[in-house]
Amino acid sequence: MSRSNRTQLVLGILLVAIGVVYFLAPQVPALRALMQIRFEWPFYVVGAGLLILIIGLLTGTPSMAIPASIVAGIGGILYYQNRTGDWASWSFVWTLLPGFAGIGTLIAAVLGEDTRRNLGNGINLIVVSAVLFLVFSALFQRLNFLGGYGPAALLILLGLYIIGRGLLRWRRADGG
Repeated sequence: MSRSNRTQLVLGILLVAIGVVYFLAPQVPALRALMQIRFEWPFYVVGAGLLILIIGLLTGTPSMAIPASIVAGIGGILYYQNRTGDWASWSFVWTLLPGFAGIGTLIAAVLGEDTRRNLGNGINLIVVSAVLFLVFSALFQRLNFLGGYGPAALLILLGLYIIGRGLLRWRRADGG
């Protein structure tokens, strides 16, 4: 399937899904309750991310999913912080930004842009982001696992993951 066909398919699915949700909302009480989320200013940021994604889909530029995911992810963080008043969480939630880029990279891969490479890169970004999130949230006493050894254990695991990926890449390049 060509890139433009995948883009059209994804855009069509997105539009049909939105239409189905709006069609079913009056009949399904749970869906109606979900649709009554209090609209707050962070949704403008999420909407900007969706707009970037739609522009990328319409222009046939799958890589636009990367900035779209980052912007929408920041909107999600801002929504959480606005609802809870936990603005101090920026001390560790910034580590989610590479993960948002990883999600965008995976979306770009699904849309047909250098699929094999983007799948690997997207997964790497998400793993690194998740580990950093756990380490920094533990350092700022937001998460307590494995006692005081949690951040060190995660850093060791991340280091082993990176070494393993490098060795696999080296072996493939060597022909082994």
